[in-house]
Amino acid sequence: MARRKGIWRILRPIAMVVGLLIAVPVVLTPLYLVIDPVSVPMLERYLTGRAVDRQWRDIGDISDRLKASVILSEDGQFCRHWGVDFGALREEVERYMEGEDARGASTITMQVARNLFLWNSPSVIRKALEVPLALYVDLVLPKRRIMEIYLNIAEWGPEGQFGIAAGAQRAFGITPQNLDWRRATLLVTALPNPMLRQPGRPSQGMLRIAGIIEGRVMEYGQRAACVGDNGRLAL
Repeated sequence: MARRKGIWRILRPIAMVVGLLIAVPVVLTPLYLVIDPVSVPMLERYLTGRAVDRQWRDIGDISDRLKASVILSEDGQFCRHWGVDFGALREEVERYMEGEDARGASTITMQVARNLFLWNSPSVIRKALEVPLALYVDLVLPKRRIMEIYLNIAEWGPEGQFGIAAGAQRAFGITPQNLDWRRATLLVTALPNPMLRQPGRPSQGMLRIAGIIEGRVMEYGQRAACVGDNGRLAL
């Protein structure tokens, strides 16, 4: 009996942490249908006294060119999958088992789940948690709402710029409603590394990637139609 109690003393805090990890997203995700969330990186900056620049924008007030560019660059199957691209994830697992470098395989929904509920440091544990969280987020939230949240919590600059409104203002001094192709695609090129990539002062590599993204959107843009008004994008 004493041994059993000793084991429970060890397992109880672990069970409490696991229970909390499950309860928080289960409770909060439905609330995010109507409440505009704050991400974990934003909370971290708030708690450490660093600046946070975020002005929420409704999805209808964000350029269709930007929305389509984000999807065709970050997650081409966004409108088709249920939060997780299992084909890409399977390939990622195979590369990991073979000792190769990881490429990510994170969908937009997985990135939303991570930014709302997890931590940013890469790890196998975090990736494993992202999968059920993304499936749950996709089950509860419509695609347009997931994209709206993503565009308003993604980090878009090195001084605490979160969301497309802050990103577009920092880079070009404009609002995100009517971005032309050049600005929309350059903003997307910054997403993998907003600490270093500056859309307002693009490198030749960023300009080349922006051109590739524009070409994809021009050819396959309607694959992103699930985030447009009435299922259509005005490109």
